[in-house]
Amino acid sequence: MPSIVEAEIRAFGANGDGLVLIDDKPAYIPYAVPGDRMRLRVGDDRHVEVLDLLSPSPERVSPVCALFGQCGGCSMQTTALPALLEWKTGLVRHALERAGFRTLPRVASVQVPPETRRRIDLAFQRQPGRLVLGLHRRHGDVVDMTECHVVHPALLALLDPLRHVLSSLGAVTGGGDLQINLYSSGPDILLSTDSALAPTDRVKLAAFGRDHRIPRISWKSKRRPEQGFEIVAQQGPVFHAFGAVKLCPPPGGFLQATEQSENAIAQSVLNALPSLNRRDPIIELFAGFGTLTVPMAQKGRVLAYEGHFEAISALKSGAVGQRIETTHRDLTRQPLIAKEFAKARVVVLDPPHAGALIQMDHIARSAVEDIVYVSCNPQALQRDSALLQKAGYEVLSVSVIDQFLWSTEAEAVVSFTKSKKRLSRRQT
Repeated sequence: MPSIVEAEIRAFGANGDGLVLIDDKPAYIPYAVPGDRMRLRVGDDRHVEVLDLLSPSPERVSPVCALFGQCGGCSMQTTALPALLEWKTGLVRHALERAGFRTLPRVASVQVPPETRRRIDLAFQRQPGRLVLGLHRRHGDVVDMTECHVVHPALLALLDPLRHVLSSLGAVTGGGDLQINLYSSGPDILLSTDSALAPTDRVKLAAFGRDHRIPRISWKSKRRPEQGFEIVAQQGPVFHAFGAVKLCPPPGGFLQATEQSENAIAQSVLNALPSLNRRDPIIELFAGFGTLTVPMAQKGRVLAYEGHFEAISALKSGAVGQRIETTHRDLTRQPLIAKEFAKARVVVLDPPHAGALIQMDHIARSAVEDIVYVSCNPQALQRDSALLQKAGYEVLSVSVIDQFLWSTEAEAVVSFTKSKKRLSRRQT
């Protein structure tokens, strides 16, 4: 028989749902906030239904978006942003503690403002009489993004015109994907469809680019993504500036979510570097097209490794005259081995979401004294840094950057060292 219980939300689960204990067993409630007291119906299968919110948590707020609960993004809009930053900071700290580090420094943290996200990955789908463009709801279809409090206004303003032009394309027979990056030169669009673009489709996209000042529009096959992209229309130069250095990123290139977070991550990495002279080698792994490479080149000589050919080619072309050397290398299949770090003064790595376990094993067995790890996944950070802890490294500094508002994603910059001199200055 179903039962009615009153219970308080104890904490957030790993996926951001509220954790409640029922008969000393955990259950998870979407959109609940620690401190909420609720009346719940518990079924025989332990399915939990919220009947009433008896008293809200002090950290509970009203969602700012009318699409909350429908759209697949922003699953934590019922929680105040300062509380979310505190939770994400805790996720990173706990990951390091579970990796075996007993002494940790104070954690620095920063949170970006709303409406600053400059990189969005959307899906679109033809429906009777219209085309919807937005994010997938949880395990469901595409929800039309009619408003968003995360995305930069310049990108949000493009969505209605994009719906119009996409609905007119012969290549859009069902659905597809759309990625937009707001580079220094303006919006850059990468379109993916099942069917190939017809000549009339290309004419329409070129006109769209001219009308909306889109420097470049590219396309790739959704069915055969391994074939790469082709540029459909280009109205002007495409570049992203890191200070005075301008690089031409490839279509769909990786870009930190906001300008504020790009600057915060780069500054955290620079602050984490040991004292260097301008010839000291910095080995950078998973370099992308230069988000960290260019700023670090002001401190030392950067040896940048990246597996994505178009990204490392863009860095090589744009970094002429800088203290940067580039190498195309798939670090998942061919990681640098321990002896290849022999001359490195410091190693900096920014791996993908899955982390860099194989590469980290070789780093841990090397003689390098200082390591800076940029993480977008606390679970991968825990697993990878456990190898460093066993190898005798300690945590020197930790910064948490919340660049994905109202989500469960947590970005961190962690520096590890074996230098007793540097550790003596650590603030705990």
